[in-house]
Amino acid sequence: MQNIAFYVMNSKGLFVLKSFIEKFGANAIGYVVSEQDKAVQYDGYEEIKQLAQNNDIPFYPRTQFDAQIENKFLGLKFAIGWRWLIKNETNLIVFHDSLLSKYRGFAPLVNSLINKELRGGVTALFADCKYDRGDIIAQKSTDFSYPLKIEEAIRQIEPLYFDLVDEIYTRVLKGEALTGYKQDENQATYSLWLDHEDYFIDWAWSAEKIKRFVDAVGYPYDSAKARLNDEVIYFKEVDLLDDVVVEHRERHIGKVIFIEQGAPVVVCTQGLLVLKEITDTNGKMVQINFRSRFK
Repeated sequence: MQNIAFYVMNSKGLFVLKSFIEKFGANAIGYVVSEQDKAVQYDGYEEIKQLAQNNDIPFYPRTQFDAQIENKFLGLKFAIGWRWLIKNETNLIVFHDSLLSKYRGFAPLVNSLINKELRGGVTALFADCKYDRGDIIAQKSTDFSYPLKIEEAIRQIEPLYFDLVDEIYTRVLKGEALTGYKQDENQATYSLWLDHEDYFIDWAWSAEKIKRFVDAVGYPYDSAKARLNDEVIYFKEVDLLDDVVVEHRERHIGKVIFIEQGAPVVVCTQGLLVLKEITDTNGKMVQINFRSRFK
């Protein structure tokens, strides 16, 4: 019996789909819907498509998906990494990479890392007309330690996604009813969507927070960036250096103060930032002059 439909994107969706097929078999899946994401360097789309087709599972790109198929489907629908409205919310379970009610919305993991959250995780919840406000079915958590890059954090939470899918689907197979509990509105926060401008470094932040930002928006995201002489420079790898006293510091934020072993060291509001790997828009390594100022 085909009990599950998957709406999946990115490496988390791929991980869950692959793990589900390995444990429960492809025959348990009614269909798979996915979509490309040009805002990131890796979206998993081709691998998801190939995995479905290799296992004879009906696959649909989001823009070519017939809503009648969705309306006729009687099983559960799992949405993982999904960014669009699913009109028919009947039997729809959303998987969200934060411990709700904190970080409702978009890019919750990115914002969690920027904020140096020591604990993260995944929430399975019933879909609601207001995003990420449905009743919680279950949660899984993990501890974070820093420095932590987004790619490493994704690998850390991917198994939690499947743990939840496994738990919920097993309950369904046993004939158990799925129930949820209300979110704590007093703890709710919102994480907004990211656009092109949001990847630019905020030089009002400390060096430590800027490093966390660089680590949080690296691969598979578009990478942190700043402007230098009207050119866009991408920050791929940065580190921290012990601070020094800078006279009239507030006037010199973003300036190079030292060159350490070939790496520029930049003045921040608090601390110094070592630029270990920076590139231009073509991905070519950049060497900058001592008298440089990032904006």
